[in-house]
Amino acid sequence: MKQNFLIPLACGVLVATSATAQTRTVSGRVTDATGSALPGVTVLERGTTNGTSTGADGSFSLSVQPGATLVLSSIGFETQNVVVGDRTTVAVSLKSSATELGEAVVVGYGTQTKADVTGSVTQLSAKDVENVPTVSFEQAIQGRAPGVQINQTSGKLGAGVQIRVRGSSSVTASNQPLYVIDGIPVTSQDVGSDTEPLNPLADLNPNDIASITILKDAASSAIYGSRASNGVVLVTTKQGRQGKTKVNVGYYIGTSETTRRRQFLNAEQYKELFAEAATNEGYDPAEQFADNGLDFNSDVDQKWSDEPFQRGKVSQYDFNVSGGDAKTRFYLSTTYNDQTGIIIGNRYRRGSARINLDHSISEQLKVGFNLSLTRSVNDRTPNDNAFSNPVQLNALPPIQPKIDPATGQLNKNTLYYNNLQDLENGRNRAGTYRSFSNVNLQYQPLKGLTLRTEAGADFLNLNEELYRAAGTQDGGNTGYGYSNQVQVINYTTNNTATYLKTIGEDHSIEALAGFSFQRSDAQGTSAEGRGFPNTEFTKVASAAIKTAGSGSDRDGFSFVSYFGRVNYAFRNRYLISGSVRRDGSSRFGANNKYGTFGAGSVGWVITEEDFLKDNGFVNFLKLRASYGLTGNAEIGNFASRSLFGSLPYADQAGIAPGTVLGNPNLTWESTAQADLGLEFGFFDNRISGEVDVYEKKTTDLLLSRPLRYSGGYTSVTENIGSLRNRGLEISLNTRNIDKEFKWNTNFNISFNRNKVTSLAAPIQSQYLGSVREGQPIGIFYGRKYAGVDPANGDALYYTAEGTTTNNPALASLQIVGNPNPDFQGGITNTFSFKGFDLSALGQFTYGNDIYNAAGIYQSVNGDYFDNQTIDQLRRWQKPGDITDVPQARLYAANGTQVSSRWVTGGSFFRVKNITLGYTLPAELVKRGRMSSVRVYVLVQNLATITNYDGYDPEVNTAAFGAANYLIGHDFYTPPLQKTFQAGINVGF
Repeated sequence: MKQNFLIPLACGVLVATSATAQTRTVSGRVTDATGSALPGVTVLERGTTNGTSTGADGSFSLSVQPGATLVLSSIGFETQNVVVGDRTTVAVSLKSSATELGEAVVVGYGTQTKADVTGSVTQLSAKDVENVPTVSFEQAIQGRAPGVQINQTSGKLGAGVQIRVRGSSSVTASNQPLYVIDGIPVTSQDVGSDTEPLNPLADLNPNDIASITILKDAASSAIYGSRASNGVVLVTTKQGRQGKTKVNVGYYIGTSETTRRRQFLNAEQYKELFAEAATNEGYDPAEQFADNGLDFNSDVDQKWSDEPFQRGKVSQYDFNVSGGDAKTRFYLSTTYNDQTGIIIGNRYRRGSARINLDHSISEQLKVGFNLSLTRSVNDRTPNDNAFSNPVQLNALPPIQPKIDPATGQLNKNTLYYNNLQDLENGRNRAGTYRSFSNVNLQYQPLKGLTLRTEAGADFLNLNEELYRAAGTQDGGNTGYGYSNQVQVINYTTNNTATYLKTIGEDHSIEALAGFSFQRSDAQGTSAEGRGFPNTEFTKVASAAIKTAGSGSDRDGFSFVSYFGRVNYAFRNRYLISGSVRRDGSSRFGANNKYGTFGAGSVGWVITEEDFLKDNGFVNFLKLRASYGLTGNAEIGNFASRSLFGSLPYADQAGIAPGTVLGNPNLTWESTAQADLGLEFGFFDNRISGEVDVYEKKTTDLLLSRPLRYSGGYTSVTENIGSLRNRGLEISLNTRNIDKEFKWNTNFNISFNRNKVTSLAAPIQSQYLGSVREGQPIGIFYGRKYAGVDPANGDALYYTAEGTTTNNPALASLQIVGNPNPDFQGGITNTFSFKGFDLSALGQFTYGNDIYNAAGIYQSVNGDYFDNQTIDQLRRWQKPGDITDVPQARLYAANGTQVSSRWVTGGSFFRVKNITLGYTLPAELVKRGRMSSVRVYVLVQNLATITNYDGYDPEVNTAAFGAANYLIGHDFYTPPLQKTFQAGINVGF
């Protein structure tokens, strides 16, 4: 038995030794058309994962098998195949290619070359997100992806980001895309307890990202089936390559300030306005001031509107090492980021580490392992609607001081709560531990067939702690503490078989079949208490009275999926692709647990036809079309079920039914999408780009229908209603100058028209946001402000007949604005000369409206004693005055009703990023035993051109909850931050 075992083992060793002895080392240098060295070019042995990348001087070295062919690729250059033959050295010159047709594009469960893709896909590289002073990677790609609208919502560090891919596809279910990191869907919804959401994607280190791919149409996204209606964002992290071990060290430091400050009345203006308002209503000004705790004769001039803000700062340390040999490749990184926000009390820190390994056990069998660990701490700012929100300090009268002169302490006798006390005597902190992990095994039993199995987990542990000492608003007389612990474990397994077959020179077939299972389990425990001995004891455990608590609340969902895809190409010119996926979800009713989603697409590479080959004008022309069905499952986990909960009575336990009626017929929202696209390249690809037109029709909207409470239930979730999105996307890339001095331009613009086509009943918020059949989602609906009566200073409103009235009750309710933009996009110009590089990104949005919901407090011209914006000095004062600001009338509600008075245009153009860098000459850095050195300066949000009179036009307050239709609302929402940064990257 022992001899029989040793014989094949010995043979295997001899074969492996023989194979190893036959490999040869090939070295070379890669340059561009001008002869300049190209660093970072990927060099792969075709048909294997054996590869490396070029150094700072363009050189490389790689061990390959006999008869090997090298595949050299780099972003911005055409991919080139080089047959090694008997050579040991090669010299390669890459040709510029703005279209990047040979670039590998990450798609669902695989990759394709860009020329073969028949869906609408946008891919961004690592350079777009690394070393940018943002908390999460989505903020760094604003303005770079056509059809993708990204809104940071506010200037708070770690706050949620709103992303829409080709418009809103739902009214009450989520409109956020599905995020997949290294093949594993991850938790992207906020799991905290605050009404203002955190951004879970901030736990991913942007410097670890190799590429971001956005799947926009059904052809590209339907492979993800029931969760693809809002698009899919695929994130791939960096991997090691065979070759010399590379070490990179980076550091940057910066400072931040507000992009804009609003102007409020100073003390003299304040007293003038409110004295006039009191007099107009027959009051004695001094008495009214005194009745509200204000001293009319005060000589204080406190600029409260500056108190919410501070000068921020940012720093980051980054280290990574990568390399490997023919057997094992690795990438290791660690990063520490520390940001102090422009809002007082707001600070975000993140430390992360990552290890990505892949190992070739044999030519047929490979194993991979990715693991990251992140610790983040966010000192949070209260939500916009809280009196403790620092931005609400601007409501305080300028005649009241910040410091009480009698005590030398913070003034506690202000008109409203002086929330600066919260900073001195409390904290609001959210701490997160997060791990993204993935292990995979890949086997090729025969040529062209690849079997892959992978298991991944997303572990999230959130700890929220709030403490307010005695004397603060929340703390009362004894102090208040709150603690919330949430744990989410989200794990997935994917199992796929991929078969690639080329028949002759004409036919190419790729077939994929797979099975996936995902489960997410969440549990939370919270407690709150009052009665703390002093400010040194801040944990709930120290509270004398535990006032409330919940233990081990459990939540979760699961998906089971079967999917397949076939891609076929004939003579590299006729392309056909089809995919299908069947999903089962625990979220839906017993009668509709499963749904089937599929898509088909075709492509015609016109430049492969004989009549266009070898012409000097058109280098690439591809027409593609697709149609498919996707779903949306992002609702509550138990909307299909009638639940029971505990109901204690005195000291007896009991249960009672919930107030939401279950629906066994509940199922997915379904989105059918058609897309027609044209890709082109002209004049040696000096001009290239894409144009897409699309239509998305969503049916079976997931909506909550109210019920008569007499039946014991208040609502039921049903599939009712439909909406539509139609749009046009254009992206254009040009190489304006392509000599020693280079100038490239990337431009994109997107148009989207949204319309609710069917709705059982209108949905109206207490503000202006609403959902109405025949209108775009979130349309502003309410009273229309008609200005001021020049005869008497009355605020006027429009009636249904088109006349005006000074009685708001007689005003008609009508459409008064649209928060959806007519178009949005971005433009990037990059320049390089010798070692210098300059990049400038501009972002723009046009045609949207913004409703300042805080206007009824900030701009009501003396209706109450809140400080007012400076524009209220334009008030009506005498007959004949022409103005849009009514007469100042204390307590008289002259123009204070919710109306279009505070709706203004939200169009803007923003200089988003400007980066100037210099790469030191290779000959110089080699003397210091380094391979590369680059220094750079960066400015983010340098300037904003807009007519919006609020803090920032890129706004969407979370004060009123996360309803999809409450878009374009501003409510004491802080502006974004302008950041100046300097950094250095060193390679060894």
